[in-house]
Parts: sequence; C-alpha cells; structure tokens
Amino acid sequence: MIRLKTIGREWDLVEKLKGMKSTDPEEDWKITYATPLYGGWDAIVECSFRELKDMDHIVSFCRFDKELGSWIEETTTLMGLRNDYTG
Repeated sequence: MIRLKTIGREWDLVEKLKGMKSTDPEEDWKITYATPLYGGWDAIVECSFRELKDMDHIVSFCRFDKELGSWIEETTTLMGLRNDYTG
C-alpha cells in the first residue's frame, strides 16, 4: 500500500507500475495489479514473486526510482501466502 506526498499523482503512479516485471532471468516477479484507493492510503499494488528476495527488488525500485521516490511518502507491505497461486 502506498501513501503519496502530494495528492493527484495516483494515476501517474499506477501507470508507471502497471505491467512492470523482472527483466533479469535470475528473478521471477511482476506487478499484477495497481489501483488508486480512497481513505488513509492512496494506492494499492499487488505483485507476485517466487522468492522473498524478489519482493525486495520491487520495494527497492519504488524507493530508489527518482520519479516514484519524489511521489511516495510511505509504504506498507502486506504479504499473503497461497501454495496454489498461479496468477
């Protein structure tokens, strides 16, 4: 979940993250869903990955990308686990 520094960048954030996936053959992750929210958080982003270290690549990208870093104030990560997930 993402809280923005400035209201009005929700759709810019979603468009930048939508469809993002790993390009490194050693990694297997992708953004599967992103949408703005109403309430205490401004956007929710869903991703899938094979290894926990791949999640770190996604979070780090959001923190260190110049554009995203200027938009994002705070994030929180919620993790669910399903053995049969095939998304």
